Amino acid sequence: MSVSLAYTDGRNWLSEGWWNLRASACETLLRGPLAAQYYYVYAMDERGGEWKGKAFMCTRDREFRIDGRDDCFARGFDRTGFFEIDTGRDAKNWTVQLTDPTPSSTQ
Repeated sequence: MSVSLAYTDGRNWLSEGWWNLRASACETLLRGPLAAQYYYVYAMDERGGEWKGKAFMCTRDREFRIDGRDDCFARGFDRTGFFEIDTGRDAKNWTVQLTDPTPSSTQ
């Protein structure tokens, strides 16, 4: 699974990736105190699965650290939809677990 993160310090947006993670593993992506209350995550696996949302950020195919979220295409980047995570107003750390959606049962 490949994961990217984005967040703002209140003035500037930053998106970065890719972390390549093993399935069923717990990994620390960012160390130190949280820089924001809201973080944004996009992830994909080798089977074509995606964890995405409606908050668009700039990304690219290889390792990246991109300042700003506007004009992605004009700046030579891709535009990717991230999902939002509210870590809480006074959170010191946070964890997100990405799981496959449960298949709906047919009757």
